[in-house]
Amino acid sequence: MTAWIIDNLAGQGWAVMPDFLPPTLVNQLSLEIETLHLSGKLVAAGTGQGQGREIRKEIRGDGICWIDASHATAAQLDYLCIMESLRLDINRQLQLGLFDLEAHFARYPAGAFYKKHLDTFHSDTRRTLSVICYLNEDWRAEDGGQLRLYPDNQPAVDILPEGGTLACFISSIMPHEVLPATRTRLSLTGWFRQR
Repeated sequence: MTAWIIDNLAGQGWAVMPDFLPPTLVNQLSLEIETLHLSGKLVAAGTGQGQGREIRKEIRGDGICWIDASHATAAQLDYLCIMESLRLDINRQLQLGLFDLEAHFARYPAGAFYKKHLDTFHSDTRRTLSVICYLNEDWRAEDGGQLRLYPDNQPAVDILPEGGTLACFISSIMPHEVLPATRTRLSLTGWFRQR
């Protein structure tokens, strides 16, 4: 499974793997994000970082909650364990020097989007590999909410946010956006970072 991901990352700078997370884990994590939403623990996502961070609904409209390994649930720990295994495999094969993972739940209400952007900051380039795991059950193409990648000198690529699917790409070189959906769209979005 990881060999396919690594080959695609090396060859084209992005990869998609359906059924990367098992259905039971997808279900547990999707219930957790909805519980966080109902309890008011999701915060409006911003753009920029530090003192330059802003809430700009015309750019992005998701609510997020960061995962803290020291307070993680059993399902979150399972997710972190799977991602750690992926990090180690990628480091062994591609020598990217990936050191850790920062990740958050992301919940896009119907109609919300995230305009075209890169995942690295001007003042902080540690984010190296973007990794998104989708938590949406029974997602159909007509529901929208695709992740649209803009590979260099190639047509745009649309990835359906189906439950269990992993999408990953090189953070500094892959412009991308989240298209609006007709229903709530859930994911775990993360970045493997270098020191």
